[in-house]
Amino acid sequence: MKTRFRGVKKGKKTLPDGTGPWHGCRVAHSDNDGTGRDPLRKSTSRPSLARTFGPHAGWWIALAAVAGPIAMALALTPWRGHLDTGDNALFLVLVIVAVASTGRRLAAAVAALTSALAFDFFLTRPYNSLRITSHQDLITELLLLVVGLAVGELAARGRTHRVAATERSDELALLHSVTELAASGQDARVVIDAALAGLQQLLDLRDCHFTRHDPGHIAARITPKGELLVGGGSWTTEDLGLPTRRVDLPVRGNGWLLGHFLLTPTPGHRVASGQLLVAVAIADQVGSVLAADDPVHAPSGSKGRNTDMTPNDQPLRGPNA
Repeated sequence: MKTRFRGVKKGKKTLPDGTGPWHGCRVAHSDNDGTGRDPLRKSTSRPSLARTFGPHAGWWIALAAVAGPIAMALALTPWRGHLDTGDNALFLVLVIVAVASTGRRLAAAVAALTSALAFDFFLTRPYNSLRITSHQDLITELLLLVVGLAVGELAARGRTHRVAATERSDELALLHSVTELAASGQDARVVIDAALAGLQQLLDLRDCHFTRHDPGHIAARITPKGELLVGGGSWTTEDLGLPTRRVDLPVRGNGWLLGHFLLTPTPGHRVASGQLLVAVAIADQVGSVLAADDPVHAPSGSKGRNTDMTPNDQPLRGPNA
C-alpha cells in the first residue's frame, strides 16, 4: 500500500525566514511570568552546607568528627568518677548525632570510632589508657560504636532522599514554567527560549540550540520514553552521563517531527532517567506550540500516528499506513 507524505509547513510566527538555530547559552529572560522574575530560576533548594560554611565545609565536618568527641570526653573527665559510664556514653552519642545530621556517612563513622576511643581512653578505668577492665564498659563501648554507625547510615540515607526530593521539585518547577508559557498562548520563540534555558539547567549542558532543519547523522538520540540510544544501543546516563559530543532531542507535535534540540553535554555529569523524561516533556511542550501555530494532520484514513522519532524532518506515518 502506498503512503502519501505531506511536508511540514513553515510556521508564520514560529520561525521566520532566515532564522537560524537558537542557542540556549545566550538566552536571557525577564518578566516572562509577569512578576519581574524568571520562572526558570525559581528553586526550592534549601541552603547547602557549602553555601553556609563556604567551600571547605567538608573539612569543617571532618574536624568536628574528630575533635568533637575528644572535646566532649575531656569536658566529662571532672565528673567521670560520679557519672555512670552509660551517662557518659549518651553525651558522646549527642556528638555523633550532631555530626551525622550533616548527612555525611564517612564523617558519622569517624565520629563514632573517635567517640568509642575517647570513651575508652578518658572515661573508663584505668583512665588515660586504652585498656578496659570492666566487662560492662566493654559492652557500652561496643554499643556506642554500633549506635553511632547506625545513626550515621540513617542520616546519610535521609540526606540522599532529601536531595532527591529537592531535585524532583526543581525539575517539576522547570517543566511547569515551560508548560505555563505554552498554555498561556505565548509566542513560539518565547517558549523555545524558555525550553533552551530549562534544558541547559536541567541537564547541566555546555550548550544547546533548536533547529527546524535536519541536523544530519547524530549517533546519540533521546527517545520519547526518556531512553538514550547511541548507535542503536542503550546508554546508561546514571553511570556514564550523556555522551560528550552531541545529543539529539526530537521535538514532536501532533504526531509530527517538527524540530530538534541539539544538546552539548558536560563531560562526566550524571543524568538520572527522570531528568531525561522531564527533558522529553519540555520538548513536547515546544512541539505542541509549533503544531498549534502550524497545524499538520496525519494522512486521511490513518487510525493513529507513529510517534517513534526518525532523524529527519519528514512527517511521521500512521501505523496502519
